[in-house]
Amino acid sequence: MHEKTILGIPGIGKRYAVIIGEWQGEARFSPEVEYAGPMIVSDAKRVLELLEEIAALDVAIEGLSQGSALVKRIDSIPGFGKTSSAELAGEIGTFVRFSSEASLALYLGMCPLDRQSGQFRGTKSPRQVNWRAKAAMMVAGARHIEQVPESRMYYEKKRVEGKNHNQAIRALGRHMVRVMWSMMRQGRDYEVREATCLTRKSDRDVQVLAYGDVALPAWSYPSPPATGPALEKPLPFRNRGRSARR
Repeated sequence: MHEKTILGIPGIGKRYAVIIGEWQGEARFSPEVEYAGPMIVSDAKRVLELLEEIAALDVAIEGLSQGSALVKRIDSIPGFGKTSSAELAGEIGTFVRFSSEASLALYLGMCPLDRQSGQFRGTKSPRQVNWRAKAAMMVAGARHIEQVPESRMYYEKKRVEGKNHNQAIRALGRHMVRVMWSMMRQGRDYEVREATCLTRKSDRDVQVLAYGDVALPAWSYPSPPATGPALEKPLPFRNRGRSARR
């Protein structure tokens, strides 16, 4: 293959294009190529057909989601995108189903249960998890940290604490569920902006903003509603942990 063709392959940069180009000069086809070659070509064509079908489904989902207020609200969160937002909205249905944000987090698979036996300590997924919604949250969380630097810092902090990638994304997803719950309850979209009232929690080296009864990081403060009466007084902040005794 020519270098231009190799560079057109997703995920192949100039470095690997040079390596592949050098390898092509030394590569030799095995005897199995006579009967394996047609199968590889057939599989490649099927993959291309599936990619076209996926693209068509994404367009259809985007069109259907235009009439959903829940999809539009979730889609305001950076990185969630039309497909993940539509899948989450479809699996959640309505927030009336859930008594609290904790039950929603359990349903979305963002709060695994503790599993301990002797010296072993780990976690397990509860049976109430919606696996489709959990997959959408994991994909959206991975994209979210690429667009919001503060969320990336939170993710990196969890990695430094010893969590693997999926555990760090779930930790961020647990917080994002609180944000989504507050957004739906208050009828507000997500907006990245500077906080106006900050405090620092002693047990977590992060900045949080007083917003309702949920301690939200400063970067996740929802934007004010387009219509409706203004708040008469600041909402109370619920202190937790050691900071509550100071």
